[in-house]
Amino acid sequence: MSINETKSLVVKMHPSDNALVALVDLEKGKEVTFEGQNYILKDNVKAKHKFYTTDLKTGDEVMMYGVLVGKAQYDIPQGSLMTTDNLKHAADPYAYRKVDYQWKSPDVSKFENRTFMGYKRKDGSVGTANYWIFIPTVFCENRNLDVIKEALHNQLGYAVSGKYNQFAHDLLTAFKNGEDLASANIHLNPNPKSNRVFKNIDGIKFLNHQGGCGGNRQDSETLSKLLASYANHPNVVGVTLLSLGCQHLQIKNFVADLKVQNPNFDKPLYVFEQQQMVSEEELIAQAIKSTFIGLSEANNIERTPQPLHYLNVGVKCGGSDGFSGVSANPAVGYTADLVVALGGKVLLAEFPELCGVEQNMIDRCQSEESANKFIRLMEEYDEQAHRVGSGFFMNPSPGNIKDGLITDAIKSAGAAKKGGTSPVVDVLDYTELATKPGLNLVCTPGNDVEATTGQASSGANLILFTTGLGTPTGNPICPVIKVATNTVLATKMKDIIDIDCGSVIRGEKTIPEMGEDILEFCIKVASGEILPKSVQLNQDDFIPWKRGVSL
Repeated sequence: MSINETKSLVVKMHPSDNALVALVDLEKGKEVTFEGQNYILKDNVKAKHKFYTTDLKTGDEVMMYGVLVGKAQYDIPQGSLMTTDNLKHAADPYAYRKVDYQWKSPDVSKFENRTFMGYKRKDGSVGTANYWIFIPTVFCENRNLDVIKEALHNQLGYAVSGKYNQFAHDLLTAFKNGEDLASANIHLNPNPKSNRVFKNIDGIKFLNHQGGCGGNRQDSETLSKLLASYANHPNVVGVTLLSLGCQHLQIKNFVADLKVQNPNFDKPLYVFEQQQMVSEEELIAQAIKSTFIGLSEANNIERTPQPLHYLNVGVKCGGSDGFSGVSANPAVGYTADLVVALGGKVLLAEFPELCGVEQNMIDRCQSEESANKFIRLMEEYDEQAHRVGSGFFMNPSPGNIKDGLITDAIKSAGAAKKGGTSPVVDVLDYTELATKPGLNLVCTPGNDVEATTGQASSGANLILFTTGLGTPTGNPICPVIKVATNTVLATKMKDIIDIDCGSVIRGEKTIPEMGEDILEFCIKVASGEILPKSVQLNQDDFIPWKRGVSL
């Protein structure tokens, strides 16, 4: 990546690129000098957007990040703005080729003897949090979970709705007193202080979903594996399972999948089947009582110092913009390389957003088996999308396009940067557990919540989530750290953003410096010293993937 150091107007992502990214708004007619060449802009080019550095003929290839990202739709003069009209998605074909990929790992000397305060489990895994989870085997139990959640969250100090309850109460009082609500002096006060009963229980989480019955049996089988992986997750200390009784996803199926994941599973598991109970009231009361007892025992578990190689970091982007591949994603990628060099795991997911960089991923695979598995999963996924009239090329959202991501290949090439540069040690299908230290590719959709749900199921105990437009996405059991690509976003949405990478855009910090800062933040989160904004907000997003077409 090359930045114009004198004026910091533009950036070139790779020497072979024939487009530059604007770091600030540039006006039509402005002369931009970069690496000894002058460019006269034919259009206004807003920050995050691109302009062409050469004259292009119809069909000419456009390169960014060193890969093909699209083809010109008509003759385009140098200095023109890149748009969805003049550029359409294109990507190079890919295949396995035996490559001796060489990786130069970053300097990790300042982190080598560091630890984080984690929860060591009996099976040897280490959690960054201590959660009790409620699992419904079928959507029919969602209402019962909602009732239990309201009771336990309010009584045990995990609710975050206190300030809104008070706000609504004040409005109601004003209404009853005949006050004009539009002009009433009623304000939303900050959250009341936490009054948690169990200090070593970081939360009680509820995995409401819409599956378990209906659909097809494969959906229920996949859901069972997903729920089992959450029960087995190192951030989970105990499980309460609610079942109706007649659904596709039977309790025995869930237990069998749990034993496959961990034959020695020994966490508290309380199971209640509604059709075997006298009443709904008895079901809820017994579930609450048993869980309360389990919580009181689990509260005795405390954090202890753990080596950084127990970090398992999912890397994800959502609400991406034209700066995602310039600042936040490369910075998170450097963090990923640090984690790998320290012996930890990194999970790069969202396969639709690897479209266009497949060859790079294949060449980095340590085994031919992993490379072929990646090729198979990508081809099956894309073929399924094409069967319904879609494809990976339809991935960018309106928000992505508005802020500079014109084709899926551009979005993908920037998105892949958050995985760093280390070799790919394994390729995992959805719900498969990561067992090998290093960079793992995990097959999930690009959809924010479906992807983070899948990353947690593969064992991520932290997720770094980059965003240029802003999104509140979180996860019930895996702390999600939100990393902004730009300072405008970090300032505007400071209630959901944890880290600001705008200093990279301004040239105040290098990618390695920002990457090290992010790892320092991760260590504090893993130790419970800092609660990411998504955790503070109880942003417990959980959407199982049914393996249908989701980009």
